Amino acid sequence: MSQPGATGHTPAYAPVDLDTCEAEPIHIPGAIQPHGVLVALDDDLRVVMASTNVGEQLGIPVEESIGRPFAELVGTGVSEAVAERAALELTGEPLVLPLSDIPPSAGFADITADVRLHRSGSRLVVELEPLGRISTFPLTYQSTRAAMARLATAGSVAELADQLAKEIRTVLGFDRVMVYRFDEDWNGEVIAEDRRSDLNSFAGLHYPASDIPAQARRLYTINWTRLIADVHYEPVALHPVLDPETDAPLDLSFSTLRSVSPIHVEYLGNMGVGASMSLSLVRDDELWGLVACHHYSGPHRPSHDARAAAEFLGQVASQLFSERVTSDAREARLATQMMVGSVSRRLTATTDHPLQAVLADPALLELVGATGAASFSEGVVRTCGDVPDDATLRRISTALSGAEAGVTRTDRLGDLLPDLAGVAHVAAGALRIALATDRWLLWLRPELPQVVDWGGDPTNKLLAATENGSVRLSPRKSFEKWRQLVRGRSDAWQPWEVEAAEDLGKSITGLLLARSQEQVAVAESLRRSVVLDQVPRFAGLDLAASYRPASTYQLGGDWWDSFELDNGRVAIVVGDAAGHGVSAVSAMTQMRTAVRAYLLEGHPPAACLDRLDHISSTLFAHVATAVVAIADPATRTLEIANAGHPQPLIVTPGGAPSSREADVPVRPLLGVDFGRATTLSVPLPPGAAMLLYTDGLIERRGTDLADQARRFSAHAGHTYGPDLDAWLRGLMEFSDTQTGDDDTTLLALRFS
Repeated sequence: MSQPGATGHTPAYAPVDLDTCEAEPIHIPGAIQPHGVLVALDDDLRVVMASTNVGEQLGIPVEESIGRPFAELVGTGVSEAVAERAALELTGEPLVLPLSDIPPSAGFADITADVRLHRSGSRLVVELEPLGRISTFPLTYQSTRAAMARLATAGSVAELADQLAKEIRTVLGFDRVMVYRFDEDWNGEVIAEDRRSDLNSFAGLHYPASDIPAQARRLYTINWTRLIADVHYEPVALHPVLDPETDAPLDLSFSTLRSVSPIHVEYLGNMGVGASMSLSLVRDDELWGLVACHHYSGPHRPSHDARAAAEFLGQVASQLFSERVTSDAREARLATQMMVGSVSRRLTATTDHPLQAVLADPALLELVGATGAASFSEGVVRTCGDVPDDATLRRISTALSGAEAGVTRTDRLGDLLPDLAGVAHVAAGALRIALATDRWLLWLRPELPQVVDWGGDPTNKLLAATENGSVRLSPRKSFEKWRQLVRGRSDAWQPWEVEAAEDLGKSITGLLLARSQEQVAVAESLRRSVVLDQVPRFAGLDLAASYRPASTYQLGGDWWDSFELDNGRVAIVVGDAAGHGVSAVSAMTQMRTAVRAYLLEGHPPAACLDRLDHISSTLFAHVATAVVAIADPATRTLEIANAGHPQPLIVTPGGAPSSREADVPVRPLLGVDFGRATTLSVPLPPGAAMLLYTDGLIERRGTDLADQARRFSAHAGHTYGPDLDAWLRGLMEFSDTQTGDDDTTLLALRFS
């Protein structure tokens, strides 16, 4: 039989140092904390392994306990209760039981114990722990419900984190409670805290991913709580250290008593922490953050009831954080879209060159959270804010170029241009819009250490002053390690910032179309940026689209757009600005941007078309047709409005597929400032598809438009099949049999 290994926090494996701790197998330490007892049982409830303190606490020496029935250690009543829970597979449910059959001389004699069960391989692991001290906070259904209500009223991630820190500290009674959030690289940041008034603040502390390595994050994801009741505890080894059946250490991933890494204990000790507890915050089955609790006035062991209440609040907060992250992103997206609209209106109102005017706009940097910007046009570099020299700006733009039109970005400019480390204080991240082959707009951000300076807080300088050369681990050292890790790296560009930059670029390009001597080249670039190359994917909705330019190679005014709204709904637009050439593309681009903004503001389809009609008549001086729809996969319905556009077709499957017009009320053309649109709710049966198209598909000289529409509808119904992309290719072939000089757009959608 395997014998106990070396003493220490982790007798099941060799000691680790700072260079090897990332590979430390912390789930199999071979030891527990001393405020409880652990016993591993076989299927017959006989002791296979036990913590070496069973002799002290239960009255039977550990060597003599091995092989005995569990009842001989804890009494028949406790053993039967454990057996019943195990038989019902209710190992996750806690028990509170009196240990009345323990020898009087034992430490756990006549106490009431929290009894925790979990499975570890083939073993049933039982953990016994005396009831913790009574909380000063009344742990009742009403109090927990009130705490939940307070958390639910938080309107943002920051507010929720602040409130969560207060609630957890109230329930658990720790001196300090911090809420951490991880970034995409698993670096962490303290985003909220509640603490004793005499303690220095850790708010804003950043630390590197190596402080909580991957194996620790895995444990946090599957076991949401971890308590160290006394940082200075003497570990209690398991006997034997290796399971006789597997010759391997017992997996304590789900243990509440598991001994922790000595590296972590050293870190806490250097901070003056006497007790610690953590709660996991999980979003979409992935660790999103942590609630870390520190106690400085000695050991601290909250009761299981308090820990369970805190864990429940953490679970509630995890769901709320998920909602608030989405909500914050949506609000940020709407705010930036409104800012784009304001900037675009100011650019339209001035006669200055758009790329000169945009650099003078007061909202340009705020739009994407930049500290500097530059533009290039007609051989001239213009700048605003904090930027490097012109030659460096040109190099950055060249490094980010790769498409004639579009948005490219990086938050690690040094990876592209290693020799630019010297300008990271102003340019570590860059976001570039290509407006044409020789025109671009560039935003810049500094490296993160230029933005975050927790270590410079005077109170934290005092904390650092107490550290001598022998201190290897501390918050300040973690912060400095994080600073080194992210040196040369900026904050990541958020999706809504990239989208705002792209929309502003399209707006600028639209203005350039009317002013540039190379209007055709710019318009062709704009057309490629607006007509999507790939169809977006949405939950609950199948979508396919196809665009074909005019046979005469003229620039046409067709466009289609599709993007996600709130509550899982999807906006779909198909439009056709009248005419050809630069003016048609310019009008199309501005109309597309306007209707997208209206939809994002929450207007229904009819209101979007009416607003677009007014702005088209007063600002764009151009007419167009369009269909605007909002698809709701949850109800399988579409809200549709039509402005002078060919009627959408509803195609149903079956032995003989059929097609019919949706009969959406049609308002007059856009740009005439007359008439009102009506939104029609159209349910789409299972398997049915809706087909939207522009008149380039059916409009031919010398033919009746209504007759062509009927022929196309019949052909669409006859050829309908499960593959939407193949179906659209076939419909384009129908169009190819005609002779036309207009561009053509087809879009099909079907609820999954």
